[in-house]
Amino acid sequence: MMQFRRIGRTALVAVSACLLLTGCGAPVLTPQGPVGRGDVKVLFDAVALMLTIVVPTIGVTLGFAWWYRQSNPRARRLPEFDYSGRLELVIWAIPLLTIMFLGGMIWIASHDLDPATPLGSQGGKPLEVQVVSLDWKWLFIYPEEGVASVNTLAAPVGRPIHFRLTSGSVMNAFYVPQLGSMIYTMNGMADTLNLRADRAGDYRGLSTMISGDGFADMHFDLHAVTPAQYAAWVAAAKAGGPTLDAASYAALAHQSANLAPFTYRAVQPGLFQSIVTQQIAPAPGPPESARSDSHVFPKSLEPQ
Repeated sequence: MMQFRRIGRTALVAVSACLLLTGCGAPVLTPQGPVGRGDVKVLFDAVALMLTIVVPTIGVTLGFAWWYRQSNPRARRLPEFDYSGRLELVIWAIPLLTIMFLGGMIWIASHDLDPATPLGSQGGKPLEVQVVSLDWKWLFIYPEEGVASVNTLAAPVGRPIHFRLTSGSVMNAFYVPQLGSMIYTMNGMADTLNLRADRAGDYRGLSTMISGDGFADMHFDLHAVTPAQYAAWVAAAKAGGPTLDAASYAALAHQSANLAPFTYRAVQPGLFQSIVTQQIAPAPGPPESARSDSHVFPKSLEPQ
């Protein structure tokens, strides 16, 4: 008996350690903004509601197996049992009520967390950022500041970010797990997304849609900084780097992966709208058979 207890304790410790280690790499469970916190609340509420069925079902299954064991003479067996209306009512009513509660909860949360819904401000009017997904990198345009960046994004802490998103190539998906709300980007249209970072830090963003050879490395960092640090970042971006116009955008749209972040000191007015309306032709997208040298970034656009 003591040996079985030791084995049970060892198994419990091993399972607990695995659960703890699993949580170490889950940024979605450490939200840093109102949308991310809302997503996590829906996740845990849904799990808790479903456990009201799962846990009793497991308990009843084990209880039945124990009570109707062969050595229990008190167990009442009804081999001719065929149907019970009351039992059917219980069996179907509980899952039905659970589905109704779960559906209603998710329906309400879906409207509350609508990506297009503006967020409350703690630091001025929303920051306007235009996002273009390319093969295999992210282009961020700041229309009010007149600068742009590739694979890096900066925003003041507490200030809402109003994203307008499109694709310059194939369909993609934009996601910052700790801030919430994954949203798709498609060529020829612009989506809207509102996020906010309530704590300073660096938050990893990524593509969540397979789009070719370089998809796995299609990451960016969102730097949530103080207003003074953001102003300094904008000033530094304006102090050097190339200009983003139709010609440099066409060169940037060539397929490349693992591109180091860099900035543009100026942006051609209306460039994002030209991409959305396809006045600038979309990139061809990943070929059916990509060559190994397709990941090389054009030398004319290497960061200076």
